[in-house]
Amino acid sequence: MPTEIVAMGRLVLGTLRDLSPIVVIVAFFQIVVLQQPVDDLGGIALGLVFVMLGLAIFIRGLEMALFPVGESLAGAFARKGSLFWLLAFAFGLGFGTTVAEPALIAVADEAANVMAAAGSISEDQETRSGYAKALRYTVAVSVGTSLIIGVFRILKGWPIHYFIIAGYLGVIGLTAFAPAGIVGIAYDSGGVTTSTITVPLVTALGVGLASVIKGRNPMVDGFGLIAFASLLPIMFVLMFGIVVGA
Repeated sequence: MPTEIVAMGRLVLGTLRDLSPIVVIVAFFQIVVLQQPVDDLGGIALGLVFVMLGLAIFIRGLEMALFPVGESLAGAFARKGSLFWLLAFAFGLGFGTTVAEPALIAVADEAANVMAAAGSISEDQETRSGYAKALRYTVAVSVGTSLIIGVFRILKGWPIHYFIIAGYLGVIGLTAFAPAGIVGIAYDSGGVTTSTITVPLVTALGVGLASVIKGRNPMVDGFGLIAFASLLPIMFVLMFGIVVGA
């Protein structure tokens, strides 16, 4: 218990150090540039304390749960020797973490509203909800697919840069044919997928897998899955736009 308290204390101090540049920059522009008083200073200070504690608890939770679980599951599937179940686990992990990602939900809903306002889809609630859901599931399937490709690359030991170069060439080619309204959404989709839950679990999957496979270096082969999880959603959403015409 004392060890946990010491670890949490260090994390809180670390998050305070990490947040301090943001606080200094905001305070500088608020006081020196805009020369405006700070409204509800007490509420803002309390909110910063909550953010600091929340980040510390979240990071500690990653260290205690998500990273060990991801690594142990990846290692167990690799030792089991079943390629099907390993790839099925990778797809399920990518799909499941992405479809529930709050950032993706927000972006998909906003994209549906903008599309409706632009006249690309009907403005009724059912149509907008269906468009947002289709967009979310398209991105989730793309992340699941990206992890299948990334895991297979780790198993085979293939260099990652060939996949990334080919992927971005594909993105460029699809961009030329996709409707203009979907291009920005597609490019943003690559960013919103790599958030709080997806990143630690996917990273743990890659590192854990590379650690138990003979001849693989966790530093060289274990990382890179996030790049696939950022790249394929762009391609899939561009293809989604081409198919639905919006």
